[in-house]
Amino acid sequence: MQIKDIQEEIIEEFSMFEDWMQRYEYMIELGKSLPLIEEQYKTDDNIIKGCQSKVWVHAELEADKLVFTADSDAIITKGIIAILIRVFSHQKPADIIKADTNFIDEIGLKEHLSPTRANGLVSMIKQLKLYAIAYQTQLN
Repeated sequence: MQIKDIQEEIIEEFSMFEDWMQRYEYMIELGKSLPLIEEQYKTDDNIIKGCQSKVWVHAELEADKLVFTADSDAIITKGIIAILIRVFSHQKPADIIKADTNFIDEIGLKEHLSPTRANGLVSMIKQLKLYAIAYQTQLN
């Protein structure tokens, strides 16, 4: 499935909820289904800088696609990274690099987060794209 299709799915899912309390609950549920990072990768090198809570992300290349695993010590943040991983995991690095993230604005996520969480969201996206750039360089 392509990035744009996954983003459309997420927009549809979020539009089913009437208020932000339900959306937060849904994000917490998504966080519970997050492909968890192995303990050996829960290192300072894998912590996303710029997040108020701790978020670890690990990337591996499988065939020609990036596979992400992650974890966080905060339930909402875990839900946010779960959404991003759902979009970007199992995708080619080049597709991740050029993907837009307008779906975040469409579901209203950034505007419903505290400023520090919104900054963390931007940092998470940046880090996932940096992994893609690093792996894309290896592929070339």
